[in-house]
Amino acid sequence: MKVLVTGANGFIGKNLCLELKNKGFEVLPFDLDKTKENLKRFLDVADYIIHLAGINRPMSKEEFYDGNANFTLRLIELLKASNRIIPIIFSSSTQAELDNDYGKSKQMAEDCLFSFMEETGNPVRIYRLTNVFGKWCKPNYNSVVATFCHSIANNLPIEIRDDNYEVKLVYVDDVVKEFIKRLNEPQTGRNRVLEEVYPMEVISLGRLAKKINEFKLTRDTFYTPKIESDFDHKLYATFLSYYSIDDFAYDLKMNVDARGSFTEVLKTVNDGQVSVNISKPGITKGNHYHHTKNEKFIVVSGECEIKFRKIGTKEIFTYKVNESKIQVVDIPPGYTHSIKNVGEDDSVTIMWASEVFDKDNPDTYHEEVEINE
Repeated sequence: MKVLVTGANGFIGKNLCLELKNKGFEVLPFDLDKTKENLKRFLDVADYIIHLAGINRPMSKEEFYDGNANFTLRLIELLKASNRIIPIIFSSSTQAELDNDYGKSKQMAEDCLFSFMEETGNPVRIYRLTNVFGKWCKPNYNSVVATFCHSIANNLPIEIRDDNYEVKLVYVDDVVKEFIKRLNEPQTGRNRVLEEVYPMEVISLGRLAKKINEFKLTRDTFYTPKIESDFDHKLYATFLSYYSIDDFAYDLKMNVDARGSFTEVLKTVNDGQVSVNISKPGITKGNHYHHTKNEKFIVVSGECEIKFRKIGTKEIFTYKVNESKIQVVDIPPGYTHSIKNVGEDDSVTIMWASEVFDKDNPDTYHEEVEINE
């Protein structure tokens, strides 16, 4: 299927074209700076039209009507001249309900498309979108999420006039999925139906800013982001996309001594923490036990011996692990344990603990694994 996408180089257009290609569609990309001849050639072969092109931040109000209403009318005229029936999806805006030039121009575009549908039977679906957010959305333009994410990620101030003001948000991937789903559905009917994309999140500006600020703080606390909902998952992914390339990496605190190093990598509120232990050859670490805390050791480089002895007994159990066969070794409570680098190079072990380390309640008690009789 060949899909003509107008506004292909815009925020939604870039995301849509990429996924259309991933799904095996042939994309015919068109933007307002292209010629009428380009558009005519595409209309001669297109199987579907997704009409995203428009103007929302013009130099003059006349550009609203030319870029939104008049371009849509020119598209319809070309389609009539081609004598072809090509289903159309049009991305309008909830502002079409409002008394402003942008809203009026979108309303005019909707009316043109519906009249065309009623006159010719050419299928038309119109979506009134609201505050679409996601990667590649331009900050300081028309998306509060993009502006907040860009500013907070780059240590710039944000301005909120009313913390309690609520916005309705839709994620760009959900818009893309909805549009692609429609491509394979039967296109019938001549009813004037205005559609929306779901799920839709309603959130206050104050709460939105708080969530994004908390995402930024995770780099200082090493806690994983607080993801309580599908919306949080989408918002955090969006936030990360606004870091500059120079800021993709950030430092951890390495505790280094003659034995090697120990670095806390990630902490969680309910699921413990992940650390990286590097040991020099011949070095033994551990020789302690826990009452409740439990751990998992994964040696990813080098060769180690992990030894256990149940408290109150003398028998020692040894696991030999190395990088050639990655294994998880559980460290249950009630066993004193140690890990020794028995290789010739530094060993690297990923360690998960069921609790974030609390110096006031460490649940860690020294006892040598090997007892001298």
